[in-house]
Amino acid sequence: MTGDTRPNAADASRMVESTADGLAGAPLGKPSVAVSGHRPELLHPVPRAPQRRLLGVGDTLPFVGADLWTAYELSWLNARGKPQVAIAQLLVPCDSPNLVESKSLKLYLNGLADLRFDSADALRETVVQDLSAALWRGAGLPPERLPRVGLTLIAPDAFDAQPVHELDGLSLDRLDIECSDYGPPRPELLTAALDEQPVEEVLTSRLLRSNCLVTGQPDWGSVQIRYHGPQIDQAGLLRYLVSYRNHSEFHEHCVERIFCDIRQRCRPARLSVYARYTRRGGLDINPWRASHPAPPPPNLRTARQ
Repeated sequence: MTGDTRPNAADASRMVESTADGLAGAPLGKPSVAVSGHRPELLHPVPRAPQRRLLGVGDTLPFVGADLWTAYELSWLNARGKPQVAIAQLLVPCDSPNLVESKSLKLYLNGLADLRFDSADALRETVVQDLSAALWRGAGLPPERLPRVGLTLIAPDAFDAQPVHELDGLSLDRLDIECSDYGPPRPELLTAALDEQPVEEVLTSRLLRSNCLVTGQPDWGSVQIRYHGPQIDQAGLLRYLVSYRNHSEFHEHCVERIFCDIRQRCRPARLSVYARYTRRGGLDINPWRASHPAPPPPNLRTARQ
């Protein structure tokens, strides 16, 4: 991976074009009507590769990780027709060839509200099969060989036990700095003490904001950066994160851009980037990328989620 990852005008144009290709026929940014029934065809896969190519990322990914989704608007009928509700936590591997466009997932899940299932396990199996098929669509794998999405259902009697917890780490937001760059992202603001002894730090900020590439709606988030390596200049890192404020890109792509920029500019031996975005449409998306195999972070919502 070489070169400056800051998007120029040509990059921005290619970004929009690649997204438009992947979202052809998707409901995002268009009027939609509520649907009812089992409608797996509503799930709209968006290829990850075009956006990654703009970062200089090829078939061999420089990271591992997952997208942690939380769906708060999930309901179905039991065998006797009584409505059931649950919170769904999804774990989508980042090496899936596609992500699923969030509005299409909302429409799909809402369609299940009038369907009867013999048990919560039966509902879970249906959703896992449908999402897995969409995420690995085009991979040429038979259904029995598809990797499976992780799905945990939280029942109502466990709602009160769900914790609210801010991201652990030293807050960059404590710094009294001047900011003037609000988009596109400015990786040249990132520097590190490359000639000094390495350090191990966990840094956080609640000031991450970007915009949906299609609708222009704001996406508000908190980010945690965990690394071992040359000490990163914290003021420059905070200015860099603020420079996403008017940048238009999906959550997953923003986190991958942050990971790639820090990796290239600051040369950490180990790095992970984790962002938790506020929910829209009853869904939150929380991407996590790491340079090394590790358990995914706990799917704990922040106060703003």
